[in-house]
Amino acid sequence: MSSNIIKMVIMKIKKHLAFISLMIIALVILGGCTQQTADQAGKKDVEKTSEGVVTVSIKDFAFNPAAITITKGTKVTWVNEDSAPHTATSEGSFDSGTLSKGQSFSYIFAETGTFNYKCSIHPSMKGKVIVA
Repeated sequence: MSSNIIKMVIMKIKKHLAFISLMIIALVILGGCTQQTADQAGKKDVEKTSEGVVTVSIKDFAFNPAAITITKGTKVTWVNEDSAPHTATSEGSFDSGTLSKGQSFSYIFAETGTFNYKCSIHPSMKGKVIVA
């Protein structure tokens, strides 16, 4: 009888191990989904477009959106909606000059790459254009 009890215990252990293994696999899969969701949430300030024109507003001493991903040939227009003057300046690529409230500047991105830019008047204001 003791060998039957041992066999039953072994069978229960195997069932529990199978259940635990399935739970671990499920957690790994769900954990991957959760990470992807968190990554996507972190990119909410990145605007992706394949359209011909993208507008970046300058307001409250910030570029909105701060980062954009576009395709080659896209025109980006910066519009100053702030009461203070600002620029959109990427060394060696483009420079809006000083934009007063209501003024705008446009640039067509003909090359792929990453273009970091800032306001030369307020260097803490930073933005990025990624051209795919």
